[in-house]
Amino acid sequence: MKNIDCCGACCMPFEKCDEALVSALPHSSFSSSSFMTSSYVPGYAKLNKRGGAGGWSPSDSDHYQWLQVDFGNRKQITAIATQGRYSSSDWVTQYRMLYSDTGRNWKPYHQDGNIWAFPGNTNSDSVVRHDLQHPVIARYVRIVPLDWNGEGQIGLRIEVYGCSYWADVINFDGHVVLPYRFRNKKMKTLKDVISLKFKTSESEGVIFHGEGQQGDYITLELKKAKLVLNLNLGSNQLGSIYGHTSVMTGSLLDDHHWHSIIIERHGRNINLTLDRHIQHFRTNGEFDYLDLDYEITFGGMPFSGKPSSNSRKNFKGCMESINYNGNNITDLAKRKKLEPSNVGNLSFSCVEPHTVPVFFNATSYLEVPGRPSQDLFSVSFLFRTWNPNGLLVFSNFADGLGNVEIDINEGKVSVHINVTQIKKNRIDISSGSGLNDGQWHEVRFLAKENFAVLTIDGDEASAVRTNSPLQVKTGEKYFFGGFPMQMNDSDHLLFQHSFQGCMQFIHVDDQLVDLQAVEQGKLGSFANVTIDMCAIIDRCVPNHCEHGGKCTQTWDSFKCTCDGTGYSGATCHNSIYELSCEAYKHLGKTSNYYWIDPDGSGALGPLKVYCNMTEDKVWTTVYHDLQPQTSVVGNSLEKLSVLQLNYSATMDQISAITSSAEYCEQFISYSCKMSRLLNTPEGNPYTWWVGKANEKHYYWGGSGPGIQKCACGIERNCTDPKYYCNCDADYKQWRKDTGMLSYKEHLPVSQVVVGDIDRPGSEAKISVGPVRCQGDRNYWNAASFITSSSYLHFSTFQGETSADISFYFKTSAADGVFLENLGNTDFIKLELKSATEVSFSFDVGNGPVEIIVRSPNQLNDDQWHRVNAERNVKQASLQVDQLPLEVRKAPTEGHTRLELYSQLYVGAAGGQRGFLGCIRSLRMNGVTLDLEERAKVTPGVKPGCSGHCTSYGMYCANGGKCVEKYNGYSCDCSKTAYDGPFCIKDVGAFFEEGMWLRYNFHSPGTSMKDLVSRTLLSSTDPETTATDLNLNKEELSFSFSTTKSPCVLLYISSYTQDFMAVLVKPSGNLQIRYSLGGTKEPYNIDIDHRNMANGQPHTVNITRNERDIVLQLDHYPPTSYSLPTASDILFNSPKALFLGKVIEIGKIDQDIYKYNTPGFTGCLSRVQFNQIAPLKAALRPTNASSHVHIQGELVESNCGASPLTIPPMSAATDPWHLDSASADFPYNGQAIGDGVNRNSAIIGGVIAVVIFTILCTLVFLIRYMFRHKGTYHTNEAKGAESAESADAAIMNNDPNFTETIDESKKEWLI
Repeated sequence: MKNIDCCGACCMPFEKCDEALVSALPHSSFSSSSFMTSSYVPGYAKLNKRGGAGGWSPSDSDHYQWLQVDFGNRKQITAIATQGRYSSSDWVTQYRMLYSDTGRNWKPYHQDGNIWAFPGNTNSDSVVRHDLQHPVIARYVRIVPLDWNGEGQIGLRIEVYGCSYWADVINFDGHVVLPYRFRNKKMKTLKDVISLKFKTSESEGVIFHGEGQQGDYITLELKKAKLVLNLNLGSNQLGSIYGHTSVMTGSLLDDHHWHSIIIERHGRNINLTLDRHIQHFRTNGEFDYLDLDYEITFGGMPFSGKPSSNSRKNFKGCMESINYNGNNITDLAKRKKLEPSNVGNLSFSCVEPHTVPVFFNATSYLEVPGRPSQDLFSVSFLFRTWNPNGLLVFSNFADGLGNVEIDINEGKVSVHINVTQIKKNRIDISSGSGLNDGQWHEVRFLAKENFAVLTIDGDEASAVRTNSPLQVKTGEKYFFGGFPMQMNDSDHLLFQHSFQGCMQFIHVDDQLVDLQAVEQGKLGSFANVTIDMCAIIDRCVPNHCEHGGKCTQTWDSFKCTCDGTGYSGATCHNSIYELSCEAYKHLGKTSNYYWIDPDGSGALGPLKVYCNMTEDKVWTTVYHDLQPQTSVVGNSLEKLSVLQLNYSATMDQISAITSSAEYCEQFISYSCKMSRLLNTPEGNPYTWWVGKANEKHYYWGGSGPGIQKCACGIERNCTDPKYYCNCDADYKQWRKDTGMLSYKEHLPVSQVVVGDIDRPGSEAKISVGPVRCQGDRNYWNAASFITSSSYLHFSTFQGETSADISFYFKTSAADGVFLENLGNTDFIKLELKSATEVSFSFDVGNGPVEIIVRSPNQLNDDQWHRVNAERNVKQASLQVDQLPLEVRKAPTEGHTRLELYSQLYVGAAGGQRGFLGCIRSLRMNGVTLDLEERAKVTPGVKPGCSGHCTSYGMYCANGGKCVEKYNGYSCDCSKTAYDGPFCIKDVGAFFEEGMWLRYNFHSPGTSMKDLVSRTLLSSTDPETTATDLNLNKEELSFSFSTTKSPCVLLYISSYTQDFMAVLVKPSGNLQIRYSLGGTKEPYNIDIDHRNMANGQPHTVNITRNERDIVLQLDHYPPTSYSLPTASDILFNSPKALFLGKVIEIGKIDQDIYKYNTPGFTGCLSRVQFNQIAPLKAALRPTNASSHVHIQGELVESNCGASPLTIPPMSAATDPWHLDSASADFPYNGQAIGDGVNRNSAIIGGVIAVVIFTILCTLVFLIRYMFRHKGTYHTNEAKGAESAESADAAIMNNDPNFTETIDESKKEWLI
């Protein structure tokens, strides 16, 4: 096969990089840890060859064996294949691949964020090939068997596939700098492409730098082994444009392995690619061109640079394939077309470091000999780790003098010296902090008689010393990273954690330890360590913690801290807030400020809005900081005044709300005095507003896009008919143009630009209301699947490392597939497995995983159920409704990427029964799928879904009736004494002394039959017919508060002598009085155990069914009573219901007569008699309002409302509760509504209350003095003789009054 030359990392696109690289190599290119006999030497380990014993086998089958291939020069490697030893029981079932340029400093092949373990063979002869997820470039490859056939031993034949690789290399010694000088001295570019590869052992150094005299610069450098790109396309001197941009990427780049960088810039848009990981960002500022002067320098800063920049270290290491905007810098340097700086040396072969790292796993140790019986104990080394704890060094002193233990403890290095000369004593010293950051850190420890010193990272100034009594005599052995198992006991070891990490430059007693001699068995001993490799991985780069979650890690795993992000989950993926106000309503929440997250797990963060839950709509309100009636100040230079609106959310967040809303509006008002607005009917507008996407709009509130008019121009009622705006008439008097902007694609208003205010006498004021949106199309986006073979299909789901799926479903079927998406072997599926089980299954390459949630209740109950499924690199989870979350941890090693290729199918899956029912609000990774639109064109699927009341009707309280809507439901409160979106808001009023309300059970001109059937007869009582004018049952409930007694709370009169009354006696006790005839005296129920006139709200519930009466007061248990046997059980001919006072003709009970003066003072709330709500009829215009007559002014108040039986959830336990005046939300409704200082408002409120109290007192005194001088008298104790004139007066004044019907009912005469 023809060799293919690849320059840099780029092969020709028409050539495939897939040559067999091993088969033609001589035996001398192979080496191994050992071999059994000469028939098993590594040279026989060629794929499909049968030479020797048919492959390589080591002398011992253990985890220290390896097979190595030298290709002679660097190759690009794309695949690897393995076989067992020919016709034997020897094969490898799992292995690792290491690679290197030099045969030293090995790097393990990484995939999916782990050191990759390749699956091997299952027999001796079949070939298993693996294409690498990303190609590697190396001269040497080493195969390390991890597991093998248990019935045989290690046996291996291999092939490696790839192609030739060639690149010019430049070695930078840390002093030399390579400049590329521009031909025209200046370089002004809109686009840049800079690419190179580098390898270094240093954690700091400038890779390249360019700058211009205008302040532009570009610098790529290493800081703490991370890559930092600093870029500035220009800032202005005033500081209003700040162009500096800094982006950090990568980690552990000081591993002396090749790393590739590509920087692509087009204007302010940058793609920064490091080792296949792409980062997109935009530069700060407003400039697009990069202006550089003279040169761009590689390997360091130019010597003509600014003095402050000279503190940056130059790059020390190797670079290859340097390309700057099409110029091959490495080739130019090699051909001596570029002149390096005079300092330092530039060479064209890579100088390799002499370090030999050693890698410790959790069960490792390294034992090396020291120089025994010396009186100076000295040890030094470099280490790097992610773990906060671990044993670094342990050594026993000679002659039983004690021992030394050096640990990393909570990120600090601690030394414990056990001194055992006279009595047991311990010396402890520690230094450093945060040393488990993955960086190399140097430890030096020295001890001699009565002196010890610990130095970290060569910082002598912060070295820790001790002069405690100490006698030193060095021992024979030094243990690094752990202990042999037989030594591991508490006498030796204070610290139980073994070390996980890397060490290098290990010195014992001032001698560098020869680790290669240790590896060859010539020196010391070891277990489970890998010499000449540091297999450290930064699991936080790239950062799997989303939405600003903080990533922390140990050697084996990482953890995301999501505090303060507004997100939760293993990777901070899921929003803790609901998607919209509509969703909060369906959790039973009432109007308040709430955090919402319109795109769920998407990139947009949560925002705080006001949710106004009205009876039939849910309004979402976003505020801004422009005060109402803001005066516009002219600017003589600009002739335009720009008013900027700063919202409590970003434009993208508001756009997410408006795009999903059904309707949005924003009020806008222009008040003018000689200030023209739109310059209608023709001409350029003087004033315009800027909306979404910074578009200018030339229409005003009340008009629409493309129509340069105001509301008055649309309605043709402008002040001057010649113009289409009131302000365009240019009058010297104040005029106004107002209206709603309701084209939601243009909202919100971000700026108002006012033009006509620079003339003498011109004045203008602007008001812009908050953005208000109603409805949530995403929340109600639904489809009904009516045949089991029907499904909807969408484009492939993209959720490689992080996927979340949420939806609501409703069904009567016992099983069905919700959705499925397939790959080659990968898949993801959600299904209803049975009437009580929901399953989430997937495969990312490690085998199928299934999570099942089992519900104690049936899920096919035709009610809405919510499903949330998530899968990320840490774990997978499934939740149904509020059932416990089921979690499955991901394996620590293995595949992590979900690779799907087919379309996403919703409602069915191949070969399985489809879903029958409704799916609603299907969101995948924060994006709502438009089920309705797709269902319109799909047979067997209908858009939308009915039947929401079965799920949400429970939120309609107090007898409210759930009403179905296409998008959701509403609560009909018309038959209750409550209102509000959930029928839980008490309707009540404050009664002044002498005030009363009468509710007639029929309106004028209505027959008696109609009266009863329409008002009193409960619809829940089918036995009562319209011809029956009497009641044998009634339900009465209300709440009240008062401090005055006695009084009449409620009285129901009749056209006979029957009545019912609820009274407060002079003692403050409550009395219920029934008079239905048949007894001498009314039947009284006295509640003597409590004073009800204590100013507190009290609840009264009375239910009578024939003779049985049940009374419940407040939250006491209900009490049962029974009418006397002689009493009638029918309440005959009810006439009217009175609140506060009884104004009725005819004879009235003596006690009620007495209690009627001066009348009830206090509050009554949610009064309901059967299906009649008299207070609500009085305060809300309804069909029943004509039945109501009021004497006095009825003021709505909920002061009589009964307290909640269950205390509200505390703010700590309610994740949605928000304080409406919280400090982190500057633009709430109060701040914008008036803009008045809070202290001023409080003082004003106090003054208003004092004035109101004085006025009320005066009114009371005047009414008390003149109360007998009215046109009629009321039923008061003093004047029974005045009853007739009172009746006459009332009848004359109130046409609703009718004469009493005389009944031949038996009465008791006294």
